[in-house]
Amino acid sequence: MGCTNCSSNGLPKGCKSNGSCGTNSCDKLSVFDWLSNMEQPAGKKFEFVEVRFKNGRKEFYKNTQDLPIHIGDNVAVEGSPGHDIGTVSLTGELVRLQMRQKKVKLDASDFKKLYRKANTRDIEIWQQAREREQETMVRSRVLARELNLVMKISDVEYQGDGNKATFFYTAEERVDFRELIRVLASEFKIRVEMRQIGARQEAGRVGGIGSCGRELCCSTWLTDFRSVNTAAARYQQLALNPQKLAGQCGKLKCCLNYELDSYLDALKEFPDTSQNLFTQKGEAVFQKMDIFKGRLWYAYREGGTDWVAMDVSKVNEIVAQNKQNKKPAALEDYMVVEDTIASPTYESVIEQDSITRFDQSKSRNAKKRRNKKRPQGENPNAPKAQGNQPRAQKPKGQKKPKGPRQPQGSKDAKPGNAPKPQGKPQGQGQGQGQKQGKPKPNNNRNRRRPPQNPKKSEE
Repeated sequence: MGCTNCSSNGLPKGCKSNGSCGTNSCDKLSVFDWLSNMEQPAGKKFEFVEVRFKNGRKEFYKNTQDLPIHIGDNVAVEGSPGHDIGTVSLTGELVRLQMRQKKVKLDASDFKKLYRKANTRDIEIWQQAREREQETMVRSRVLARELNLVMKISDVEYQGDGNKATFFYTAEERVDFRELIRVLASEFKIRVEMRQIGARQEAGRVGGIGSCGRELCCSTWLTDFRSVNTAAARYQQLALNPQKLAGQCGKLKCCLNYELDSYLDALKEFPDTSQNLFTQKGEAVFQKMDIFKGRLWYAYREGGTDWVAMDVSKVNEIVAQNKQNKKPAALEDYMVVEDTIASPTYESVIEQDSITRFDQSKSRNAKKRRNKKRPQGENPNAPKAQGNQPRAQKPKGQKKPKGPRQPQGSKDAKPGNAPKPQGKPQGQGQGQGQKQGKPKPNNNRNRRRPPQNPKKSEE
């Protein structure tokens, strides 16, 4: 679709050569002028020029006044009636070749003339007419539906002077649109021309993106539409799936014919697949083929489901033996040994296969922090003390004396009346955290009560 929209013939805004480059690649159906840097033969310059209009429509005009015309110039040409505005797409000797290719006679007397280069006033009227095309197309579809006409108006093209419009439509059957022409002429106050096109031409005018990811061939460079049938898909070993083989126009894709000749040349060496192979082991039936590798797969009709891969030359050899009423021993004698390629092994550098790799890193960091907080010499794997297990006695002289617990909820208890604590006796065994005297029962209530008989210091 170029630098601008496919339906606009204006110069691209970012083009430094103002649209007069030799390749003319900013427009649809562009032609490379490979004679632009070459000296023309002595004599008069070829008087015909090729002018492009909306959506790649091209026509030839005669430069009777011998004006200096270059590729990319906007020119005013003869219309029917009035005048039209277009862009010069090709000049010089290449126009002669294009006319010869399209079988246009040079001695015809009905050639339209090129008037002049378009001025500012012509371009303003042309742009105003082009802005009305979308609104006109939508309104014309509504009028056709009201008249119960089975047709689809796909595009509208205004003439450069704005006095005429061409309506392009598609229809499966013949349509009587005489009433529609009268309604459109009175609605838009213009001259109306109806032109029927096919589904492929409609896709080329509208444009779009194909399944390959590129612009449609019919809207960029393809000018002739050849017939495409399902035989082209069969020769290329493609599945006959209408959804994949059909393009945006609803017909078979034009690209099915691009490589068809290469496939036909390659298939000349392949035998007739409808003919079975006869061996002493049994009759073999064709299963599939690989045109690129030149291999065919056969399987025995009785006695097995394994497929045997063979080269084209081996299959032709067996076919030649069968024609001489000879049968080889078995197909396995001609089998191709598949080359097995070891799959590369990749190392997981960042543990991509582990889903919980981030959780593991967090647990490691937490474990390191816990190990730092433990005193030296303590076993991190030792079980933790649970319940009322006795605690290990700390070295003597390091523990500070603590007073008795104050009773909770008692108003008479004061911090000054509590007795001073005494140190632990030296004869206490290691691992026993209880004080000397009568052992207290293991009861949470007794823990909260203040000591009734405070222990006196030993003399």
